[in-house]
Amino acid sequence: MATRPRTKAQTLAWLRTIAGELSTATLKRLEDTLPWYGDMPPSRRSAVGLVAQAGISSFIAWFDDPRSTPWIAADVFGAAPRELLRSVSLQQTLQLIRVTVEVVEDRVKDGGEPLREAILLYSREIAFAAADVYARAAEARGLWDARLEALVVDSILSGEADDELPSRIAALGWHGHGEVAVLVGTAPKQLDVDHLRRAARHMHADVLIGVQGNRLVLVIGRADPEEREGDDAIGTAPALTFLEIASQLEPHFGSGHLVLGHAVPNLVDASKSAKAALAGFAVARSWRHAPRPVHADDLLPERALAGDPLARATLVHRIYRPLQAHSTELLTTLWSYLDNGRSLEATARELFVHPNTVRYRLKRVSDVIGWDATGAREALILQSALIIGSMSDHEHAPRRSGG
Repeated sequence: MATRPRTKAQTLAWLRTIAGELSTATLKRLEDTLPWYGDMPPSRRSAVGLVAQAGISSFIAWFDDPRSTPWIAADVFGAAPRELLRSVSLQQTLQLIRVTVEVVEDRVKDGGEPLREAILLYSREIAFAAADVYARAAEARGLWDARLEALVVDSILSGEADDELPSRIAALGWHGHGEVAVLVGTAPKQLDVDHLRRAARHMHADVLIGVQGNRLVLVIGRADPEEREGDDAIGTAPALTFLEIASQLEPHFGSGHLVLGHAVPNLVDASKSAKAALAGFAVARSWRHAPRPVHADDLLPERALAGDPLARATLVHRIYRPLQAHSTELLTTLWSYLDNGRSLEATARELFVHPNTVRYRLKRVSDVIGWDATGAREALILQSALIIGSMSDHEHAPRRSGG
């Protein structure tokens, strides 16, 4: 004698009686088939179990009233702690749904065609609901990261770093280590942030990106290849200099000047590099043939004339003081050489020495400070340093008391 099919009410009553059995079977199947579930700490496994149980309960409620579909996400994922979304990926969540549906299908396969169709429809709805939950979480995280990144870059540019800066940087997933430099240029009309980050990753670098008005600011740090994620991390190529990195990132900026600040030891000190880059960007137009990108230190004369105290201090402490401390002879020779229009013969006549002696001393100057006085641009930097250094000597000279 054929068994009469269950009514919907009878099916619901039967599902409610086996709900506990389904939950137990689901947890057992999860442990047997999903390695990542077994590797979780007990608290996380318990949370995943709650999600699976909520899914079964939600299915029974949905089977009773399919119009409850919009509440699936809240019903199933509401029991999960917020950190579970960060520790369980969307792919793992879909695996969880698949296992749960398989267990339910196996147990209720004799429940009739309407019940099997309901399971298929519900599994589709719950998969879409899971994707929606993760999409909203990713969107919220992206907006939060963008605001946090803007805050960090603003703190670096203003030099108002506080005790919270390191933790904010860590929250952004900063992979840079060691030295940092700041690059300032004109923002393009359409900035593709993701493309810019991929380009930086390809060079084993990490960037913080800030847009202020028409300026695009990049805080650049080097990162180890193994610390980067994605398929675009390349082998073990030699580390690029900051100028080489800036040159390859140059197409991502708008037209106009591009200025690279000096390297600083770490990200917390990046405000020093930022100040130099911003000051250089403000005066770069004064150098007719400035390269793109250009080092902020190559714009020291223009920055000093514009009243930048950092540029004046750099000229004095990196050029004038070292020469003054090393040899008065070298300082005098440099003065004479620059005053005589970089003429070896005129300098030799003034100092009563052979031109080869002048050439040798200029070589010594270059060895001491790293700038070559025979180049037109570097000669301007050196002459600016001598002028500002002599002014500094006069300002700090002891004053005689009146008689």
